[in-house]
Amino acid sequence: MRLEYYFDFSCPFAYLGSIEVEAVARRTGAELVWRPMLLGGVLRAVGAEQTLAAEPAARRKDHLVDMRRWSEVRDLALVMPPGHPQRTVRALRTIVAVEERRWPAIIHDLYAAYWERGEPLEDTATLRRALNAAGVTASAAEQALAAADTQPCKDELRRRTDEAVARGVFGAPTLFVHGSNGAGEQMFWGQDRLEMAEAALRGWHPGKNAPPAGSLLSGLPQGAAAVGDASPVIQFWYDFSSPWSYLASTQIVALAARTGARIDWRPMLLGAVFKDIGSPNVPLFAMSESKRRYIGRDLEAWASAWQVPFRWNRHFPMKTVTALRLAILAKGRVAELSLALFRAAWGEDRNIDDPAELADLLTGHGFDAEAMLAGTREPEAKQRLIDATAEAVKRGVFGAPTFLVARGGDERLFWGQDRMGLVERAALGVTPPST
Repeated sequence: MRLEYYFDFSCPFAYLGSIEVEAVARRTGAELVWRPMLLGGVLRAVGAEQTLAAEPAARRKDHLVDMRRWSEVRDLALVMPPGHPQRTVRALRTIVAVEERRWPAIIHDLYAAYWERGEPLEDTATLRRALNAAGVTASAAEQALAAADTQPCKDELRRRTDEAVARGVFGAPTLFVHGSNGAGEQMFWGQDRLEMAEAALRGWHPGKNAPPAGSLLSGLPQGAAAVGDASPVIQFWYDFSSPWSYLASTQIVALAARTGARIDWRPMLLGAVFKDIGSPNVPLFAMSESKRRYIGRDLEAWASAWQVPFRWNRHFPMKTVTALRLAILAKGRVAELSLALFRAAWGEDRNIDDPAELADLLTGHGFDAEAMLAGTREPEAKQRLIDATAEAVKRGVFGAPTFLVARGGDERLFWGQDRMGLVERAALGVTPPST
């Protein structure tokens, strides 16, 4: 078995995964192969530089908070270095100039230099110390430092970066798993997919079999229990147009039961949120081709991990205004109707903008379909959805699903169904930082 780890020192999430990836390799007996690449070169190659620069302010803020939360989960120090992102090209070239058996120690020292001590990686003294700490002799260190500025090392780093792009890499860290189940290589993006990578090394292949019991972790400490006696409330902001919201909907009820939380179901019009914050109307269409391909596989992986049905809806991007108004009109039965609409859209590939489909679904759940559908055309229902969406933006929501966890006077925002482990921590009072 083999586990490949594509990284660049400039990526905080690659740093956060750099320790845990070694633990995954040890637990599974996999060979760990480090794959240095120039992340800036990857982003240029896939056309992602401008997309990242244009991210809404709320998303950029969440990015920073997410880094701090995961540093706590991974139990790693993380200090935003001055001048981030620093140039890392010389550090990466220095690594490829040294024998590979020395790489792990050098990589960890340079990650600590960047993300714990705030040292410039282009500085010769920083690089020399990392080489010496890894057991590279003084003379070999000077040879490597000199070689880093030569054309062969430049060409080697470029070759490795081009290879990453050719394999579908679009960000860092990216992991490739070669398991023992004959399923071929599997790709995972992000340090938050390390648990998935470990499951794959243990024989899991999304869509073909169930993950090994206990191998997909939620991010909770083992045996975690609620802290204090506060009664948590989880606001669940969603739109039926979001497959990620659907996946979250399949888990939120059980999560609430485990934590004693009350769910506040909050339908919103996601397209209007995007318009308000200056995001593309369909962010998926603004992604690079390689990232779009990966996203499809990632959705299937989560559905497989949670053992829930998932089919990409052929009507995507779908119109959900009427469905959202119906959810609002359902009042005390909003959870029941929302779950049914999610299941129809993403589990059964139904058109939830079709009045006939909606009427059939409403009738099947004991609603007065004619009255409910007529109600969606009334000014009151229209205004309630407008107000709900405006409130979402006011609360800092910038995508779906979003969870606002309120507990004991404290409120924390989490974006994405892949942050439900952190949501659970917050609901229990095992709280990662909020700022």
